[in-house]
Amino acid sequence: MSACVPARADSARTKHVHPPHSPPPHGPRRFRVAGADVSAAIAVFLIALPLSLGIALATGAPLQAGLVAAAVGGIVAGRIGGCPLQVSGPAAGLTVVTADLIQHYGWRTTCAITVFAGIAQLGLGCLRVARSALAVSPAIVHGMLAGIGVTIAVAQLHIVLGGTPQSSVPDNLVALPAQLANLHPADLAVSVLTLTLLLLWPRIPGRAGQALGKLPAALIAVAGATAVAALTGLRLPKVDLPSWSSHALASLPDGPVLGLVAAVLTTTLVCSVQSLLGAVAVDKLVAARPSLTGRVKRSDLDRELLGQGAANIVSGSLGGLPIAGVAVRSSANVAAGAVSRNSTMLHGVLVVIAALLMVPALELIPLASLAALVMAVGLKMVSLNHIRTVTRHREVLVYAVTTCGVVFLGVLEGVALGIAVAVGVALHRLTRTRITHDETEGVHHVHVRGQLTFLAVPRLSRVLHQVPHGADAVVELDGSFMDHAAYETLQDWQKTHTAQGGSVDITGRRPGTRISEPAEEDGCRCRPWTPWRNHQCERPPTAPPRGTAGRSATDGSPAGNLGTATGPNTPGTRDATGARGTTGGSGAPDGPTGHELARGISAFHRNTGPLMRRELARLAREGQQPSQLFLTCADSRVVTSMITSSGPGDLFVVRNVGNFVPLPGEESGDDSVAAAIEYAVDVLKVRSITVCGHSGCGAMQALLAAEPGGAHTPLQRWLRHGLPSLERALPDVDVDVDLNEQEQKRGAGRARPRLAGRGAADTAERLCLANVVQQLEHLRAHDSVARALGAGDLELHGMYFHVGEAQSYLLSEDAEGSVFELVRETNLTA
Repeated sequence: MSACVPARADSARTKHVHPPHSPPPHGPRRFRVAGADVSAAIAVFLIALPLSLGIALATGAPLQAGLVAAAVGGIVAGRIGGCPLQVSGPAAGLTVVTADLIQHYGWRTTCAITVFAGIAQLGLGCLRVARSALAVSPAIVHGMLAGIGVTIAVAQLHIVLGGTPQSSVPDNLVALPAQLANLHPADLAVSVLTLTLLLLWPRIPGRAGQALGKLPAALIAVAGATAVAALTGLRLPKVDLPSWSSHALASLPDGPVLGLVAAVLTTTLVCSVQSLLGAVAVDKLVAARPSLTGRVKRSDLDRELLGQGAANIVSGSLGGLPIAGVAVRSSANVAAGAVSRNSTMLHGVLVVIAALLMVPALELIPLASLAALVMAVGLKMVSLNHIRTVTRHREVLVYAVTTCGVVFLGVLEGVALGIAVAVGVALHRLTRTRITHDETEGVHHVHVRGQLTFLAVPRLSRVLHQVPHGADAVVELDGSFMDHAAYETLQDWQKTHTAQGGSVDITGRRPGTRISEPAEEDGCRCRPWTPWRNHQCERPPTAPPRGTAGRSATDGSPAGNLGTATGPNTPGTRDATGARGTTGGSGAPDGPTGHELARGISAFHRNTGPLMRRELARLAREGQQPSQLFLTCADSRVVTSMITSSGPGDLFVVRNVGNFVPLPGEESGDDSVAAAIEYAVDVLKVRSITVCGHSGCGAMQALLAAEPGGAHTPLQRWLRHGLPSLERALPDVDVDVDLNEQEQKRGAGRARPRLAGRGAADTAERLCLANVVQQLEHLRAHDSVARALGAGDLELHGMYFHVGEAQSYLLSEDAEGSVFELVRETNLTA
C-alpha cells in the first residue's frame, strides 16, 4: 500500500480543528521582496534601459517598442517562466530577424507576427518539447549568434559614422567607403566616447574601481556621452519618444501566407532556442553560487516556453518587440545577488516607471551613442571562446557555414544551412572508421577507432583475416556504437579463430563489449570510473547472518573500497560463520576478502589493463616524470587520480593522516614526508606542489577532541604536527604545545582562511582550511622547496576537496587573506 493512501477508511473525512485555547492558524503569507532582489532589479534595470532603446533603434522599430518589450519581458515572462532568475526582453539575437520583418511587412504586421510566434511557443510548451530544442548543435547556435552580431555591427557602424544603414550586410559593405568619405564629426565623437567609457569603466583599478564597477558600464557610457553632448551643445539626432497616445499597436497581418508562416516560424525558433539555452546557462550560474542551493529550483524548460509565449503575445499586442531570454541581463541578475523571480518582475516595473516619468531625460540621448552601444554588443556576440570550443570539437565548419549564411542570406537560411552541414558532418563521422593492425611481442592487435557500422564491415573483415591462424589476438574497440552486421562479423571471426587454436580478447570502452564470452557469474559489467558506491559491480544482496540486519552499499557504512559492499561478506567483515577471509598457504587470495580483491584485479585486467598497456610500457621504459607533487590525506574517500582527472605518471603522491608537512627538525624520527619532498623537488624536478585537505577529516576532528596531557600513542605523536594549524584556526584555544615566539607572532594577526561565497560549515571545516594554509608555510621551510621557489622553478598550491559536494576549491589570496575559490567548469575548458 502506498504511504500516501489513508490507512483507515474514515481518515479522509477527518477534520483538523485547532484546540480552542491554541492561537488561530496563520493567515495568508504577506508578499515580501528580499533586499537582494531589490538591488539586483535596480542593477538589471540600469542595463536594460539603454540596451532596449538601442535594440529598438537597430531594428528600425519605434523606440518605445523596446521599452514595452523590456517591461513585458520582466513582468510577464518573469512571473510565468520556468527559469526564476532569467531576465527576458528585447534581445540582440532577434535584431536581424525583426529588422527584416519590419522592412518587408511593416511595424504593425511585425507585431502580429510576434503574437502568432507567442501562440506557437505556447503550443510547444503544452506539447512539452522544450528539451528537443536543445538538440540543435551548439555550433549552429553560436554561429547564428555570431552572424547576427556581425550583421548588427556592420549596420550600426553607419549610424556611428553619421549615416544611415542599408538593408543587408553586402549593401552596407559596399556603401561603407562612401560613408567613410562623408564623416559626421559630432556623431563619430559621441560614438567614440561611448565605446571608450564602455571599455575602460570596468577596468578602473584600486578600491575606486571596485566601488564604481558596481554601476553598469552600459549606463555610464550612454549617460556620459549624453552629458558631454548636452554640455558642448552638439547638434545631432537624438532619441524621439512620441506620445503614448499615438503608439502603434498590432493589426491583422498583411502579406503572402507562406511568407508570414515562415516569419512566424523563424521568430519562434530564434526566440525559443535563445531562451532555452539562456535558461540552461542560468542554471549553471546558479549552481556556482552555494548560497542559492535549495532556494532556487532548476529551470522547467517547458514552463519557460509557456512564459516566453505569453510574454510575446502581450508584447506584440501592446506594440512591443519580440521577447527572448537575454544572457547579459540574466548573468547580471545572478551576479547582483538575486534570490527569486521578484528581481526580474521588479526590473520590469522600474522600466514602466521610467517609460512614463523619464521621457524628457531619455530624449537627450544621442542616437549615435545608442548605435555604438549596440555595435559593441554585436561584436561581443562573436565570441572567441565559442570559436575555440567548436574548433576543439571539430565543428568549425558548421560554425563558419552558419555564420556566413546568416550574414549573407538571412537567419532562417543560415540556420538551415548549418543544420544541413551538421548532419553531413555527423554522417561523415559515423562512416569514418579507422581499423589498424600491428604485432607486438607475438600478440596481434586490431584497433578499431570510430563507429562500427555495416559500411565498415568489409574493411573490418579484411583486417581480421590478416591475423594468422592460431595466433593470440586483441581487438580494441575504441567507439560507442556497433550495429548488428559488425557484431555478427566479429562473433563469427572470433569463433573461427578460437576453433583453430588461437585466442581472442575483445576489449572496449562500453560495458558488455566482450561479445561472445558469457557474463560473469554475478553479472559484472564494471568499467573504470563508473559512478562509485564503494563497489565495483552490482551484485544481488546475500542474506545477512542470523540476528543481524543486512546493510546496503549506500547506507553510509564504512565498507572497504576494494570490493562490493552489497552483502555481509565485504573486505574486513565477518562472513556468516563469523570467520574473516584468509589467504591460503600458497599466497593466493582465498575467502570473501580475497575473492573481492581478486575480482577487482580481474576487472582491471579485463577493462583497464588493455587500454593502459602501451602507456604503462612506455612509462616502464622511460621512467616516471611527474610534473606535480600531490600531498593529501590518507582518507579512502579522497581518490587523487579521480578528482584531478590524472593518470599514471602524472602525479607524485604522498598521503598521510591529516596531509601534514612536518617542519624540518620536528619529524619525531619519521623523515618519510621530508624525503618525498626532497626527492620530488631535487630529483624528479616537479613544477608544483599541491597540499589538498578535505571535508570531514578524521585527523582534524581528533585534533579538536584531543585532551592535553593524554597518552602519547603513535597517532597522537603524529597529530602534534597539526597543532600549529589549530593555533591558526582557533587562536584562543590552548593547544598545549610550545610554539616558538616567531610562530606565535605569525599567528597573532593572521586572518582565518575561508571559502568564497559561504562561511565554514563548522569548526572542523575551519580547521581543515587553516591546515592547508599552515602546511604550505611548513613546505616553504624545507631547503629544497625554498631553493626551487627562489629560482622560480616551483609553485605551491592549496586545495580543499568537499567530499559531500564532490567539488574542489583552490587557494587564492585577496585583500582580506586566504580564500578558497570554487573551481568552475568554465575554468576547466578555457
